[in-house]
Amino acid sequence: MERTLIILKPDAVQRGLTGEIIRRFEQRGLKLVAMKLMSVPREMAEKHYAEHAGKGFYEGLVNYIISSPVVVLVLEAKNGIELARNMIGKTKPVDASPGTIRGDFGVEVGRNLVHGSDSQESAEREIALWFAPAEIVAWARVNEPWIHE
Repeated sequence: MERTLIILKPDAVQRGLTGEIIRRFEQRGLKLVAMKLMSVPREMAEKHYAEHAGKGFYEGLVNYIISSPVVVLVLEAKNGIELARNMIGKTKPVDASPGTIRGDFGVEVGRNLVHGSDSQESAEREIALWFAPAEIVAWARVNEPWIHE
């Protein structure tokens, strides 16, 4: 099984889309193993977006993610990273396919609702940044044989 970090960004929370977005992930077969609602401290936002430091949009990213509460999740599934990213859709909502989260609910790239880890390395780094090991719950889902071979 592969874990991925998902952040339901301030626009998702403010627009009341958190339940709908989590529902989509769960219905697709991704298992929720950690979740919290939080206000993001600036230092955490800067660490999360460190790869973009020095780019023209960096300060806007940081200011945006700390502007309102977010819901942070760890999801688990076979090929969980790719599966989640395909469900999220392309970064620019105007390019995202209908049926994806961004394609159905997004309009502008600066309000694209969701972050999802883009690789195994990113997922490991991001999960460790946002969650302590004790906050991640390993559990057996009774319908697992009906989701995964």
